[in-house]
Amino acid sequence: MVKKPRKKRQLSEEQRAELRERLEKARAAKAPSKQISVHESIRNLPDTDNFAPPRVRGWIKATKERLQSMRKWKNSKDAKERQAYITDEIYLGNLQAYLRTGIYLDNRWGAERQHSVKAKCIAMAYYPDGTPKRTVGTWYPDIGTYTQEMADEDNAAGKIPNKNKVHATSRRNRKGT
Repeated sequence: MVKKPRKKRQLSEEQRAELRERLEKARAAKAPSKQISVHESIRNLPDTDNFAPPRVRGWIKATKERLQSMRKWKNSKDAKERQAYITDEIYLGNLQAYLRTGIYLDNRWGAERQHSVKAKCIAMAYYPDGTPKRTVGTWYPDIGTYTQEMADEDNAAGKIPNKNKVHATSRRNRKGT
């Protein structure tokens, strides 16, 4: 049995206008999207935020397109091509997990993974003498981002805590060898 193709409805201009009005009325009555598929902790982020769900969806789309063009690399003999494919595949999974859970798992962000995630200190740690412990590249509430220049200044000023307890040992003097 062969199906006959259905003919397209022939509408007059009045009927089209009436259908347009009904469609506009239905769209106006429709409630805004609740984004149930997005975790509640990131649901209300402003669109200007770097990790807002609409931006992340754009990154997912770009990564899927890139993976589609790289699909032959999955089983390539070249290790660099395989690694590039696997890296993008993992990045895609991390982006999807972020939308589901609200926890960003990757160290890079952006459509091309072009930005690095910066660490932010939320609770300070201190050495026994009271000087704060700091890591280069981390943002601190009292000084902002701690740079290598700041670390060099601290070390040059003799602010290395417990320096008298630090010893260079030779291999022979190490325990367990």
